[in-house]
Amino acid sequence: MKVLQFYRTYFPETQGGLEEAIRQICHSTSRLGVEQRILTMARVPEVEKLELPEATVIRVPIQAEPAACSMGTAMFKVYREQAKWADVIQVHHPWPFADLVHLLSGVNKPLVLTYHSDIVRQKTLERLYAPLRNLFYRKVSRFVATSPNYVKSSPVLQGLKRGPDVIPLGLSEDTYPRATEQAIQIVRERYGQDFFLFVGVLRYYKGLHNLVKASAMNGLPVVIAGDGPERERLKTMAKELGATNIQFAGYVSDDIKQALFQCSRAITFPSSERSEAFGITLLEGQLNGKPLISCEIGTGTCYVNLHGKTGIVVPPNNPAALANAMSELYSQPEQAAAMGLAAKQRMEALFSGEEVGQAYVELYRQLLNV
Repeated sequence: MKVLQFYRTYFPETQGGLEEAIRQICHSTSRLGVEQRILTMARVPEVEKLELPEATVIRVPIQAEPAACSMGTAMFKVYREQAKWADVIQVHHPWPFADLVHLLSGVNKPLVLTYHSDIVRQKTLERLYAPLRNLFYRKVSRFVATSPNYVKSSPVLQGLKRGPDVIPLGLSEDTYPRATEQAIQIVRERYGQDFFLFVGVLRYYKGLHNLVKASAMNGLPVVIAGDGPERERLKTMAKELGATNIQFAGYVSDDIKQALFQCSRAITFPSSERSEAFGITLLEGQLNGKPLISCEIGTGTCYVNLHGKTGIVVPPNNPAALANAMSELYSQPEQAAAMGLAAKQRMEALFSGEEVGQAYVELYRQLLNV
């Protein structure tokens, strides 16, 4: 069985949750006999192939990125070529250019669409895009949502004639090796122990301005690992508020990232917009047995993090509530540990790579009648 994953970006070009979600799908399904390829775009001079452990990655040159929508004319030819190889094509949304490529390429293969997020910020562009999306959706064989929460709150998913399957994102534990002792020592020397950790790309919808304000209120140690367009604004805000308890780690290696998870008290994930559809970082926190702090934004974050069981859920854009949740987990280590244990158990029951891989393989088989 051959499956082509199709999305606008992938490792090593970019580092993010959706890239990790695709990597995990490839890992978990390949163990069940699926051969995976990933077709994506990158800042490369010509089409190239990379052999990664999870899949062969075909990278097509980017020529334009209006509103973060990667485009390139070479993709039409390459898509047709890769579609001939594939038994099933799996598109990850939103990416309007993918709709256009598929519609104009004349490809007729079983098509799975994994719906990660509504288009939230570009409302005007979303209305212009809707007719193209509707044409493309007629070609889709099966839709997949990543949480029942997002199905309930998404106007697009609610408008489908046939409701989507729900297959959450998942992680295979053996793709996240324990941190080395050297990495743990480095983290302890630089950042200490029992800090509140955020890991991710520093984007507007991550709500990190609220974390900075909350940290200024409670004075608790915070490490923000990652890079992105909000970095300088957040650093300036922290300086203006006197939040010297916040350390910006920047982009970190996988080994250091795992050490950060292992040394932290809890994971803070203050995303405040529906652009945050799930939160791979929450799963990574669960994998490491850490309690979670997240916001109720009507998406999969509250499917992963159950308030009062695996962590604490607070209202979005409420720094005081976020500060109080952090103080609660810091002052009550036994409660934090119990929530961390429950988080690990929930991850193993619902979000393991094995469960997710089996669900996708069954879907592929249904489409191919095998």
